[in-house]
Amino acid sequence: MSYCRWSSDGWRSDVYCYEDVKGGWTTHVAGLKRVGLDTLIPIDPDLLDLTAENATEWTMAHSAFMRALEKLEMAPIGLPHDGETFRDPTLEAFKARLVMLRDEGYHVPADVFEAIDEELAATTEPAKAEEA
Repeated sequence: MSYCRWSSDGWRSDVYCYEDVKGGWTTHVAGLKRVGLDTLIPIDPDLLDLTAENATEWTMAHSAFMRALEKLEMAPIGLPHDGETFRDPTLEAFKARLVMLRDEGYHVPADVFEAIDEELAATTEPAKAEEA
């Protein structure tokens, strides 16, 4: 399962994170980011969810956005962990890693932390129920 990709948060994510099939959690940190991303006209929010009714409009809007995105210059992020990959053995260590990266200035989408917190709560609830 992927927590976020480079395209998350409107292509602003500096991390690509997932639960690894080999065990643990993997975080890839970008070495470059797009310059001028905020100058692009975002896709109409009504078209964010692809449906049978809006397939043609969605495809046109997405294609136009991707063409504009590809024209943006890439530049080094310039932070300590640019281009690094981390593997954490536990969900708690994974969250701590992402907090550290966020605090250093990397963009980690907020919904990643929400997903991790939900998973952590789900793993602790059965233990609490057994104690009662």
